[in-house]
Parts: sequence; C-alpha cells; structure tokens
Amino acid sequence: MLRRLGWLIGLGQRSRQTKTLDAEAYVASRVKPLLMVDTVQEIAVYIHRFHNLDLFQQGWYQIKISMRWEDGDYNNSSGIPSRVVQYEALDSTSNDSSGVWKIDDKDNSFLSQPFRIKYARQDVRLCMMVSFTMPLERYEWSATSAVILRFELLYSPIMESIDAIPSAVHDFRIPPKALSGMHSYCPVHFDTLHAVLIDVSVHVSVMKSAAYRRPAVLSSDASNGKNLASGSVQSSKKIASADKKLVSFVKSLLEARDTLLEEMQRLSKAVGQTIDLPEFVSSMNNTLLPESASTGKYVEDEGSGQGKQQNNLEKLNTPFDFESDDYWLRNFSKEHLSRTFHLLGTQLHHLWNTFLAFHRENNTKILEYLRDIWTKDRRAEWSIWMVYSKVEMPHHFISGMDDTSNHSSHKRATSVLKLNDPAQVAATRAELHRRSIAQMRINNRAIQDMHIFGDPMRVPIVIIERVWNAPKRTFSDRSCMRHVDKIDSSLLNEHDNENESAKHNNTPQHSGRELKIVVFVHGFQGHHLDLRLIRNQWLLIDPKIEFLMSEANEEKTHGDFREMGQRLAQEVISFLKRKMDKHAKKYGRLKNVKLSFVGHSIGNVIIRTALAASLMEPYRKYLHTYLSLSGPHLGYLYSSNSLFNSGLWLLKKLKSTQVIHQLTLTDDPDLQNTFFYKLCKQKTLDSFKNIILLSSPQDGYVPYHSARIESCQPASSDNSKRGVAFLEMLNNCMDQIRGPTPETPHHQRVFMRCDVNFDTTLYGRNLNSFIGRAAHIEFLESDIFARFIMWSFQDLFR
Repeated sequence: MLRRLGWLIGLGQRSRQTKTLDAEAYVASRVKPLLMVDTVQEIAVYIHRFHNLDLFQQGWYQIKISMRWEDGDYNNSSGIPSRVVQYEALDSTSNDSSGVWKIDDKDNSFLSQPFRIKYARQDVRLCMMVSFTMPLERYEWSATSAVILRFELLYSPIMESIDAIPSAVHDFRIPPKALSGMHSYCPVHFDTLHAVLIDVSVHVSVMKSAAYRRPAVLSSDASNGKNLASGSVQSSKKIASADKKLVSFVKSLLEARDTLLEEMQRLSKAVGQTIDLPEFVSSMNNTLLPESASTGKYVEDEGSGQGKQQNNLEKLNTPFDFESDDYWLRNFSKEHLSRTFHLLGTQLHHLWNTFLAFHRENNTKILEYLRDIWTKDRRAEWSIWMVYSKVEMPHHFISGMDDTSNHSSHKRATSVLKLNDPAQVAATRAELHRRSIAQMRINNRAIQDMHIFGDPMRVPIVIIERVWNAPKRTFSDRSCMRHVDKIDSSLLNEHDNENESAKHNNTPQHSGRELKIVVFVHGFQGHHLDLRLIRNQWLLIDPKIEFLMSEANEEKTHGDFREMGQRLAQEVISFLKRKMDKHAKKYGRLKNVKLSFVGHSIGNVIIRTALAASLMEPYRKYLHTYLSLSGPHLGYLYSSNSLFNSGLWLLKKLKSTQVIHQLTLTDDPDLQNTFFYKLCKQKTLDSFKNIILLSSPQDGYVPYHSARIESCQPASSDNSKRGVAFLEMLNNCMDQIRGPTPETPHHQRVFMRCDVNFDTTLYGRNLNSFIGRAAHIEFLESDIFARFIMWSFQDLFR
C-alpha cells in the first residue's frame, strides 16, 4: 500500500529491471499521466523606460534579457520566457521604433523592440513585462543557488543590422533568500562607455509546476512478487524521502504565498489603490486544513492533558525535522499533503495573476515606490566598503616654535610621527578593511549589482571623516576630552546635517522654481568631458540639474592661474545668466538658485581663483556644494613624492611653465607674495553650504595633506618662514570652513574628508603606478567611489 501511495504522488521512483517491450507497453497503457508534484521559480522583469545618459553613438539599440542558475551552465540551467505583456505601444509615428519584440529559442532570451537614440538625455518608454520560468528540478525542493539576471545592449547604426554581439553587459544576482518572494527596483547602467539608465523592477515568487509526467512503470519482478522483503525496505525509505520532499514543497509554497500576499498589501497601501482580496484572505486556509481540524475534532495534548484544536498550517512554518518529528505522518496523510500542495499552487497562481493585473494598472506608481526604497537602502547596502568616523577640527594649527617649553618632547614625538605618516596610516587602514571583506559572507535578500558584488575585493574602500568644529581653548588647555560635553549632539548622527539642510530648504519661501547648476572643471591638460562620470551620477540623483562642462581653459592650463580663473568666471556667469533668463521666461519667478562646483586636480585651484574674482561677487550667495577631487589646495609644499618633485623641477627649468611655479610657491621670492598664499587669504570657501574633499593616499601627483586641507608632520616641525607661511595658509582656509555661511548663519556647514583607496593590483607594475599617476587618473575613470559617496549623502547633491 505504501509503495503504491508513493508511486501515486510521483516521488517514489524505482530502478527498473530488465523486462520485455510487450510488458512495458501493457503497463504503460494502463497508467494515466499525473500532475507533477514540483515547483518552479517565476521571475517577472518589468522594463519601464530607457534613458540615454551618455551614449557616444547615435543609432538603433535593443535590450536583451536572459537568466540562469548561478551554479549551472548556460545551456542547461537557463530560464525560459513564459509570458510577455506590452503595457503601452511605442510611438510608431516618430520613426524612432521599428519591428517587434521577440524570444530567441536558441538561448531562451528575450529581445525588446528596437528603438533609435538620437540625442543625450532622451527617454524611450518601453513599458513591458516579461516573465521567466526557472526549473527547480535540479534542487530537492527549494533553490540553493542564486539566479544571474543578465541585460545586454545591442547596437547598430542602421536598423537592418543590429549586431548579435552585445555592446555592453550588466549582470545582477538574485540571492537564494530572495527567491521565495521579492519585489525590487533594479536600475541598469551597463558601463562607463555606455552610460544609460534603464528603469527596471524585478518581481519573484515560487509557483507550482503545471507540467505533467507519466509515473514510473513497475518492473516485472516486482509485479510477480519477487524480492518482496528487500523491496519493502527500499520502498519504505523512498516513501520517507518522498514525504519529506512533499512537506518541503508545501512549506515552500506556503511561504511564497504569504510573502506575495504581504507584498501585495504593502504595494497596495503605498500606491493608494486597494486590491480586492478580503474574501480570499478569509478563506485561504480553510480548504487546506485536514479533516480533523475542519470538523472541529480535538487531539490530546500530552503535556497538559487538555484537548485543543491543532493548527497544521502554523506547524508548517516551524522548522521540520523528519527524523524526530512524525507529526505530519500522523496528521497529514500523503493524499492530503498532495491535495494541500495543489491547492496552495492554485492560490499562488491566483495571487500572482492578481498582482500582475494590479501592476499593469499601477506600474508607474509601483516603480516610483520601489525606487524610493532602493534609494534609501544605498547607504546600508554599500556600507561594506565604507568606513565612517568623526574628527575634531582644531581651532588653530600651531607650529612647533610656538611651544618652546616642550621642545625636547616635541622632538621625541617627531620621530614617532614619522612612523605614522597620515597617508601610510590611511592606506594601511583601508588594506586591513579590504582583508576583512574577504572573510565576510555577503548574504542578504537584495538584488546585487555584479559590477560591485562580482568581485568585492576589487572595489575601492572609502573612509569618510565628518569634521566638526572644536570649541575654543587656550594653549594651556589642550585636552580634547575636557570639552566632550560641549560637542553638539546633532553632529553625532550622520544624517542630522543633511536633515537640517532639508528642513532649511523646506521652509516657506517665495513661490517659483529652483534652478540648480553644477559646474565641472577639468585639471592640468584636461578635457571638458573628464568629469562626465561624476556628472552622470549627479544626474541620476537629481535629473533636474543644469550642468556646465567647462571648456574655457581647455588646452590653456600652462599659464597663470589668475587668467584661468578669470576665463572660468566669465564662462560661469554667461551660463548662469542664460539659464536664469530661460527659467524666468518658462516658469516665472525663480525661488532659489543653487550653484555647485566639481573640480579635479588643479581644476580646484581654478575654481577658487574664479570665485575670488570681483565679477563673481554677486553670485557667491548662490554657492551650494563643492566637491574637490584630489585638488592641491595648499600647493606642493612638503610633497613627499621625490620622483614627481624632480619632474616638476625639470618642467620649471625647461618650459618655465607659470602654473608650475605657482603650485610650488616659487613664483615670488617672498612666500607671502606668492599666488597661493594670497589665494588662501581670500574668501573662496566660506559661502559653500557643503564641502567634500576627496583624496587618495595612493595619489602621488597631489600631496595628501594638500588635497585634504590639513597639516602634515614636516610642516608642524618646520620653524622656518616656509613652515610659518604654510600654517598661515592652512589656518586661513580652515577659518573659512569653520565659520558659518554668510547667507545662512544658522546653517551648519557639512565638511567631509573622503579617502578613496583603489585596488592597486589592477594597475600592474608600470610607470603610472610607480609615480602615483594611476590613482590620480582613477578618479576620472572609475565611478564606483562616486556612487558610494554621492548616494550615501544624497541631500548634499540635490
């Protein structure tokens, strides 16, 4: 009886022995196909729109989607497109779309309808849902492998010949924990050479397989009663395995059903649209209860001796140990387990179709809600590669000669400080953190971007210091701990400064539209598109910004900083006036203007020189965020890169480049008459609401302390005029950062130093890495560090 019951549910397979073809045909003709007791993974991908951020080529593009099990090969473990729904038809009158979507049976992939891209920031609404079915036959009951979701970008200059070879690929990983049920936003960007944004949402559930199969045929020996003793032992083991597998299937479907129902209710509440499910919810468990529960029968509870009704569905959610718990064999017959499995599958099918219909009616609102959740989770998800700390900003930097009484102790401290070079300490700290990542097991439920999670050891480590003002104290009172009680408690929270800014920005103001402009300034011998990766990230955070990629000093970075600053100021004012006039005509009165700057290398010196120009004075009140990428704010004094210093000396001798003389403070015999000394005395930083200084201890082109605007050990122990001049420059800069902004004195300025530590193994052994140029250029060629910083502090870039 047990053997026949195991055969009935299709799980008790038997090894066949030799038999005649006539016997097989006879038995097969007597057996009808049964519904297969199995589950499948259902993954629906909704493609909302294609947004061109920075594609280099005009032409026809197409999106190809495929998926596979991570632990399988491409041929035998791929998902199969099972359903495609086009929510909206592309505009056929614009000649920007042609053909239809299709499914490629060779690799089980889906290809969208081809569309034409003609200009930057162009939107193409695709609005289609494609569902993939992932077979679970290779796993005993639930998936233990992740799913790799692949997006490919196909391109052709003409419609008739879209290349089958993808121009770019972007992979995502759906971890096993998420396969029981998930609804998530999934932005697709491809790579730095094909910068786009595809708004995608992914919806996952487990479903009952709808396939049929023929039960295993009994062997002739078993039908004749041979080896009954051994056969019964083997059969009982297989029935036990079948029972365990069937119970696991039931629990898997029950978890998927409850997860899907909970997510549907959450989405319904978020978009403000109800889903008609009360009747389903009230009756969904009744049909699943066994006869004893549905008829109100009681079983004896051994612990208390009192009778109570058993809730079998609650029991399903508890950990199941087949070896020690035979509750299911006593209370759920195999027939009822099979019936429960099919009923749960039917319920899931109903819920899934209900969700798809609800999604079709509210696709835009659901996508916006999921995108908001994704945006808020960026900081937590990427915190693996980020280290946060808070440091005190000294009230004043003092040279060693100001404390003659402790001169001998200062010398002893100097020898210790040499062993603790800040750049070396930062690099060591980042390397230790990188090694700790190798020991981590990244195990979460969120979709993982394989550009980042594909090789966690190769991702840059970002060390963020939030700098806060130290209280004033006398020279005799040097203990920071005595003033701990004076620390502003708001600075103990990473978000408080941003929230303060948000509150200030939300205060009632004049009606109108806000104009936000960001100016990007390249470095020495740079190109106006050098900072396009930072620009793209800023556009993703705030698509409403107007940006200026400065060209005023392109191929003109060898001259005087004052001339470069004047050219930049004129370019910015012209752009600003043009945009202000345009917005005033289009939207009426302007509510506010936010003017932000991003500079790389000496582009930061050009920015500060432009801000010091008199013609920029009426516009300083609009300054908002300043992002500095490895800028030599204090020049090249105390540069520790001897090889680079030799190159600078050679340039000064051979070409007599003015900008090199100014950077090294050799443009005047008197240090107090040099360009940099005078620049640090001018108010170029005090009007910014947010200042973020990016540096890298691996960057040999810009002194570490100069990029961070902080002191260094050689300067603090230098009692010469050079050391005094350096500390005066430093204090003048820090006084601007420390004080309140003139326009909003109540506003607490955000000041951060961010150390970016790149994976140096990617550079190899070459001249660029040897002289420190590789890390300096990596700020322009990589955008992962920018994603981490900008998405973790989004309010600073809005």
